[in-house]
Formats: sequence, structure tokens, C-alpha cells
Amino acid sequence: MDTKNELLRMLRSIDHRGYPAYKSLKGSYDFGDYVLHIVHVQGDPFAAPSDLAVTVKAQDARWPQKACGRYETRVALQDMILRRLSLKLSSVSGKAGGSGKSGSMSASRPGQEILDRSACQLGEKGDVTLRFYAGFPAAGRTVLAGELEKMLFHFLPDIVRETAYAGAWQKETVQNVLNLAEDQAFLRQELDRLSLCAFVADGAILPRESGISQKPLADALPFRSPEKDRITLELPHYGTISGMAVKRGVTLIIGGGYHGKSTLLKALERGVYNHIAGDGREFVVTDESAVKIRAEDGRCVNGDDISMFINHLPNKKDTTAFFTENASGSTSQAASVVEAVECGSKTLLMDEDTCATNFMVRDALMQKIVSEEEEPITPFSDRMRALYEKSDISTILVAGSSGAFFSKADTIIQMDQYEPKDVTDKVRKIVPFQGKEGSFSVSVSPSQGRRFPRPGSDFKEQRGRIKHKNLGTDGFLIGHGETDLRLVEQLADKEQSECLAYTFLWLAKGEMNGRKNAAALVNDWERAFQKEGFGLYRENGRISGNMAKPRKEELAAAISRCRGLIWR
Repeated sequence: MDTKNELLRMLRSIDHRGYPAYKSLKGSYDFGDYVLHIVHVQGDPFAAPSDLAVTVKAQDARWPQKACGRYETRVALQDMILRRLSLKLSSVSGKAGGSGKSGSMSASRPGQEILDRSACQLGEKGDVTLRFYAGFPAAGRTVLAGELEKMLFHFLPDIVRETAYAGAWQKETVQNVLNLAEDQAFLRQELDRLSLCAFVADGAILPRESGISQKPLADALPFRSPEKDRITLELPHYGTISGMAVKRGVTLIIGGGYHGKSTLLKALERGVYNHIAGDGREFVVTDESAVKIRAEDGRCVNGDDISMFINHLPNKKDTTAFFTENASGSTSQAASVVEAVECGSKTLLMDEDTCATNFMVRDALMQKIVSEEEEPITPFSDRMRALYEKSDISTILVAGSSGAFFSKADTIIQMDQYEPKDVTDKVRKIVPFQGKEGSFSVSVSPSQGRRFPRPGSDFKEQRGRIKHKNLGTDGFLIGHGETDLRLVEQLADKEQSECLAYTFLWLAKGEMNGRKNAAALVNDWERAFQKEGFGLYRENGRISGNMAKPRKEELAAAISRCRGLIWR
């Protein structure tokens, strides 16, 4: 390894040479208390900025080893460090001049969710790796060594020391982050112990700033649990907390338009992730396996057994292994349900507004006019009890126009001007609870997982690599094949989509061999990621600094929606 003095000498020696001379700087350099890695150098000043990384040894960084040894608290510390790193780099970006992207400095910028990101990684013993980007300066396409010297020798050392070292942080700030992470982890454990799907704390702020912002809405009405559903818990650090317990089973959320039904469901959707302090949803936690289900007209379906909901189609298609390149609302929603069940989801989240009506319910009059023999769809309303009673799969459903679900629900919450009210007893006086009646004549079991994918032609290497392109939370491209994730609504960050694309490339190298179903592939990935983390995606010694770990549920959704796979 070279020293920083050697880097400085090399840098000055290429001043005013052609831009490709920057590539000679690739390597690792000892700056005393940290090591700078110039991982990849951009081809010209108008190309994507260069990849840099900094590593700090555990004995120098001095982060609490106990916190680093536990995944939840380690990720919380990583998130804290990265937020400051991103702001610090942004504050000096552009202060070194030049053409194109010259002088730019940036790192991943987290949103409201706390995600495991490749841009900042803490080892279990406390070593730190920061990954970020810098535009190497040029005048036209001529090296400006003095400007890069300013970036690497004047700006960067201060930024590293203000972010990567525990001593640069107020102890109270660090402790608050760790306390919140431990409280959130405790709450998630309590869900299982208390047989809950979710918990929504009193005082939580659920409405968001806008449709394009996850920040809390100013002056929003704080959440207050109905008395009947309120429980009180004792968190390790926060202390006593109360809120609404959403029990396992079938829960309906009803109410008039614009009264907060979908707002509550959206909070539960994002409750699978932890949130930063001040978000308003810090103590809104949902079963980590919960999956939002909706209609997705036009999606591909690859061999799902949807016969639980749809059978004897007029075109004689086999619904026990259903394939289509252009699913209808009902077939797409049926496929999404069985895919979620196959991969182990125990909670289904639905909003009537985004569901296929004919998949969800058939009223009594329609059943009289169109006989059962003429209708291939068995609606979800006829299966929701059996899903819970036989497979322990709960449903939380927003319903605003149909009362067909009342008789099947364990709990009914009415949103009235953003205030939740438990109206279960009121409804029971009008509509009796049917419970198991009529539910158990139907065999309800998870998909047999008979779908075995292998990579198609889009996964062929070109010049030693498989091309991919991130489309943000809309999905990604592998070769020319698109994986459309626009309606996979719990994908929270474009960096999760980037990680999904890299995961597909990793699976294609060995795990995705036509002999494993989607659930097995997801489990393979989970085990490998737990062992190697983002090191799974190392390519020519380089790990991208713009990845965030997705949930296994979103990986399963991506596998099922990928048009570039061959299924049997």
C-alpha cells in the first residue's frame, strides 16, 4: 500500500496531462488514521463520477462493539453516519472547479426509512467503510491536479474525521440512535409474542407531506387508538408506550372518503421498515413479512397455481400452472397472493381502491344472475377466512364501498376524520360473524412452488459482464429485459432496486439453475447475504456504493415479474 505522500507525488506528476492519466491513481493510500481507496476512475469529466472508498480500523473508529455486533443497532449507526457523510460531501461539492462533473462529491442520501446500505458499512467489530463518488477535475479533458488535491487532501480528511469516528459525535446523539433501534427491535419481537400483525403508537403522525414526499405532514392530527384496541407496552428505553394493536385474523378499515383509511394502510405498508427519529412513524411497526397486494393489469405471471381463486377458464388455460404475458386485474392479483404465500408472508395488505373488483367480491344479486358454473372466479371474500384459519395468513383490508367483508372480519376499524374507532360490536348487531362457516370446504394451501426459473438470453455476458440498468423504484433492466416493479409498493428506495438487479446477476451465476423455485432462491440469497453482505456483489474488486438491501418479499416479487427468465 502506498502512502498519501506517494499519492500526492503521483497526482502532481500528471498535472495538465490528458484525462486518462487519472487512471494511474487507482489503488489504496494510507492517510495515517484511515485508508483511501481509489476504486474506479471515470473515463472523462462528463462521465459518471469516480468511485472512492475510505476504511477506518475498529481501534481507531471506536464505535461501541456491542452495538456493532447486533444487526439492528449496527444498521442504525450506519444510517446515522451516512446521513452526516452525505451532507458534508454535499457542502463541498463543486468547490473544486472544472468541466462537466469536476469537483462533485456525493454519497447515498437516505430517506425516512433506515436501510442497510452499501455506502456505509460497519463491521461486527467496529471497522468502518465509506463509499462515495467524486468528479475528478479537468479543464476540458486536461487534468487539474491542484483541484483534485484540494478535494482529497483538504476537504476529505475533515469529512472522514467528522463522520467515521465515534469521538466526533456527541454521546447523547449516538445513544439516542441506539436506544431507538433497540426499542423498535423490541416492538417487532412483541408483535410475535402478542399474536399481532401491527402496532400503531398513540401520537404517531401518519399523513405524509405530499404524494412525492415521505416526510411528515405539518400540523397533522396525531393518531389515537380506539380504547378497545389499545395496549400498553414497556419499551427498554422509551418506557411506557400505548397504541392500537392490530390482531392476527381479518381486519377491516372502513370509513368515508378522505377520512384516513388509505393513510393508515400506507403507514402499515411502510411499517415493515424502521424509521428515523422525527418521522412520526418511529413506533408504527408491521409484521416484517407483510405484503401489499393489488391488481397489476399487464404484468407477466409465470406458472402460479391460482386455482384457489380462478379455475375452468373459457380458453381452457391451466390455472394450476398459469402463464401469461398480459395478466388481467383478477389474474394478476390472484398471482400476487399465491406468490406472497409461497414465500412465507403471514400478512396481506389490501386497499379496495387498487384491487380488481371481480377478484375481491361477488354480491348476492350477481350470484343469482351469473351462476357459479358460469363464473371462474372465486372471490377473495370467500377465501380470506380460510387463509387465516387454515394457513395463519392474516388480512388487513381497506374497504369503502362494499359491506361483503363485514361478516368475515374479526375487527372493524372506522376512520372518522383521521380518528380510528372500533365499530366491530356495532356491525355485529347488523351483520353476524360467519367465522368458519362455509370456509373449510375449500383446500387452501401455499403454492406448491412448481415454478423453476433459469436465466434467458438477456443474461448473456457482453465483454465479460451482463449489462443492467436501474429504473429507480420502477424496476430495472437486465440486458433488454425489464422487471417492472412500479406497483410493488413496498419497494421504498431506488437503491433497493439497484441491489435487486445485482442480486439477479448473482443468482444467475449459479443459484438460478432451473431446479429451484422462487422461495428457494430467496432463501439462498438470504443465507448468502447474512454471511457476506454486499460483498456478494463485488465485481472486479469493486462494490457499488449505491445499493440498499431489499426485503426478501420484494426479491420474490421481482423474480416473479421478470420477463427475462425462462420458466418450467
